[in-house]
Amino acid sequence: MALPKIETPTYGLTLPSQDTKIKYRPFLVKEEKVLLMASETGQQKEMIQAVKDIVSTCTFNELNASSLPIFDLEYVFLQIRAKSVGEVSKFKVLCPDDKQTYAEAEVDLSKVEVQVDDGHTNKVILDEKRNLGVVFTYPTVDTVSVGEDVQADSKTLFKVLVNCIDHIFEGDKTYPAKDSTKEELDKFVEGLTQSQFEKFRHFFETMPKLKHEVEIENPKTKVKSTVTLQGIQDFFGSASPTIA
Repeated sequence: MALPKIETPTYGLTLPSQDTKIKYRPFLVKEEKVLLMASETGQQKEMIQAVKDIVSTCTFNELNASSLPIFDLEYVFLQIRAKSVGEVSKFKVLCPDDKQTYAEAEVDLSKVEVQVDDGHTNKVILDEKRNLGVVFTYPTVDTVSVGEDVQADSKTLFKVLVNCIDHIFEGDKTYPAKDSTKEELDKFVEGLTQSQFEKFRHFFETMPKLKHEVEIENPKTKVKSTVTLQGIQDFFGSASPTIA
């Protein structure tokens, strides 16, 4: 005898980067098992693959998780998680006053938003007289690891910069990155002045980020702090956030 089918609810959200509406559903027990198994390995590669698979499956394969900007992927996954295991979740957060003790914080995942700095743009002007500049795409999980600080060192920043160039323009001419070799793009970036390179760095400093402020109290010292949870890695259990 065939068992009754369980109806899964569907919800809607808007992608932060595109203002595009998509439908999604909660993840199922079989998908949660994959996520838990990946989390237990402690391997970021396994966890990211599980997140990508869940995002693709739970959005009815409307989204290509590999091509989504990291902040889009993080936001969609967090909304799926909220509808799957509950909107209010508890996290252990490292207290910034002693950097040793963890405090518990409650977060309503449905209220966590992608935040954009005022004046941020993915179009960088390098020479106004020549109307020379670059239009960037945002990093994906295939171009930079989730949680990786792209500005940690010049080598990492340089690699991500080159990978995120969508096209270069001068006057009315456009030079798509896909039509150029990696060597040509490397040479272009290497030819920038320091002030021009800082404009590229500013793009990464101000690009949209998934973050949320929480108030915590150190259970040992009783010191209260406002900390910022940022990125999906901070919403996976224990977090070492920044001071807000």
